[in-house]
Amino acid sequence: MNATRLTLRLMRQLILDLRPDSPPDFSNYLPGPNVEALAALRAHAPGCAREPLLYLWGEAGVGKSHLLRAWAGALGAVLPGAGAPLPEPPLPVLAVDDVDTLDADNQILLFGLINSAREQGGLLLASGTLPPAQLALRPDLATRLAQGLVFRLLPLSDADKAAALTIRAEGRGLRLPEEVTRYLLTHSRRDLPRLLATVDALDTFSLSRKRPASVPLLKELLQQRLPL
Repeated sequence: MNATRLTLRLMRQLILDLRPDSPPDFSNYLPGPNVEALAALRAHAPGCAREPLLYLWGEAGVGKSHLLRAWAGALGAVLPGAGAPLPEPPLPVLAVDDVDTLDADNQILLFGLINSAREQGGLLLASGTLPPAQLALRPDLATRLAQGLVFRLLPLSDADKAAALTIRAEGRGLRLPEEVTRYLLTHSRRDLPRLLATVDALDTFSLSRKRPASVPLLKELLQQRLPL
């Protein structure tokens, strides 16, 4: 089996297995254009990382939080919840999501945690919506973040999402017309797990109504405000 066919086979299996309630893991993240960032994140581990700090940035829905939770779960890292105070340094492994929302006290703590990781061999993974230089943070903290490995996470293309939806539908024995896929990409939440969940719900809805998948049927489903 050549490399292209193997990649397509693995992608198909991932799409069939992915569920919105699946715990975040490296194996259930579809990288699309973010293969390099995912590889760097997998290597960001004790004994492997050359740089203690890795920073991910990108718009909402590209999987930043998914990857932080996957990394924290794999390494047993501390991952404070939104608005929670950061721990005091030193700390062996730490993940900090949405650094652009940190208050003044937490910014000071994060600066100290980064310094501690550099001095004592710790690892720190952080994320935000903008590159470090554009973050509305203390200048010294923004500079520290920029000194690490910085990766922008790009969204999946519509073509990638459409292919994923088709694979999911085929796996359930559902014929998904092209116009249904277009409508779904235009009028539904665009993050991949939610899109796949909508396809699953549409399949169940189609069977219960004994009607084939169509744009009117999808509209009925979406109007019911099902918890997708």
